[in-house]
Amino acid sequence: MLSIMSVQTILIITILSVVFFLPHANSSRPSLTGFRAGLTHIDSNKNFSKLELLQRMTQRSHHRMSRLVKRSLKLSKLDSSPGSKIQSKVRAGNGEYLMDMAIGTPSQSYSAIVDTGSDLIWTQCKPCVDCFSQSTPIFDPSTSSTYKKLPCAATLCKALPAYTCNSDKSCEYQYSYGDSSSTQGTLSTETITLGSQKVADVTFGCGDTNDGAGFSQGAGLVGLGKGPLSLTSQLGLGKFSYCLTSLDETKTSPLFFGSLADFSASSETPALSTPLVKNPSQPSFYYLSLKGITVGSTKLAIPNSTFALDSDGTGGLIIDSGTSITYLEFEGYKLVKKAFTSQMQLPVADGSDVGLDLCFTAPSDTSSVVVPKFIFHFDGADLDLPADNYIIADSTSGLLCLTVMGSRGMSILGNFQQQNFQILYDVGNDKLSFMPAKCDKL
Repeated sequence: MLSIMSVQTILIITILSVVFFLPHANSSRPSLTGFRAGLTHIDSNKNFSKLELLQRMTQRSHHRMSRLVKRSLKLSKLDSSPGSKIQSKVRAGNGEYLMDMAIGTPSQSYSAIVDTGSDLIWTQCKPCVDCFSQSTPIFDPSTSSTYKKLPCAATLCKALPAYTCNSDKSCEYQYSYGDSSSTQGTLSTETITLGSQKVADVTFGCGDTNDGAGFSQGAGLVGLGKGPLSLTSQLGLGKFSYCLTSLDETKTSPLFFGSLADFSASSETPALSTPLVKNPSQPSFYYLSLKGITVGSTKLAIPNSTFALDSDGTGGLIIDSGTSITYLEFEGYKLVKKAFTSQMQLPVADGSDVGLDLCFTAPSDTSSVVVPKFIFHFDGADLDLPADNYIIADSTSGLLCLTVMGSRGMSILGNFQQQNFQILYDVGNDKLSFMPAKCDKL
């Protein structure tokens, strides 16, 4: 029979063992339930005309679409993009929105590209082997009291698509974005500040070799994909949402995590939901099941297989924050283009200067133009878009254009179509929900 002293000793040892073996990442953030951050469009407050904004947006989108499709199809070459005639020098499209954050102790502020199409969080670090120019000082890990290298045996090191072990047993990562863009450095942990919240022991890439002009809008990237390395997964809050303001709006777009991500109880319109579809070949992407499309009053005769995710992991449709315009598998896009051409009752015009495929000659008073409805029929939810989310008019060029184009190998629901909708990614329940919102008022 055990004595009282023996029972107490066993109990103390047990408690100490449980505390010692608790996952380190979770022990530092027990009180984190939700937070809010702001997203700034990369062309915001730069005095671009609407035509220039449109040109820059479409060129970045064409580049990013090619990158995402290439990554999905694992191709080394793609046909030249339909926006190749645009001559303005625009950086590659690795994302459209920036988030302000800070890293280290003491903290150092910087802006990072937010990307729902990838997982890794990373920033440029000293000493640089090959770093691009950034507007804020490059992070020096030697000045931070909370910086730690991640060992090669760590679970998140093994979650990388490519890594090697350094001589000190730390984890050296290599992360490619499907084109010439890549980052390489030491996988580490650090305290980061998001909004008003400090979060300890976040795993990130401390990049000393960063190749790709598309990153230069910020000092790194924050992956919000479905994989274990993403900020979404590391925080363990289960969900996030954003509400993107209009392209020409100067206010930031709100980004919510955890308990703050839910829709307002006072919302006038009910939210609609559709399942997030799993693709083992591309586990980071947010796939949706698109069942059909309506233009005007006509549901188009698009074969069921057009937007389906194939057994080899190709095809399907993803929702993406970093691609501006929407791309539809070409067989479906042809029917969409034909329907708009016949229903718009305006002369078709050449839109190659802005990088869009279907444009019309706009009348002097565009308010008189009757635009057909455009509805995406997802599994269990219809996304009924307002005209401003798929038709853009520019008085300088005299064009009125459809912000949808064709693609092969993957379809993408872009952020232009997501404007003024609150989009909720309920990752824990594999569900995406949306509802109209005045994003500049949230």
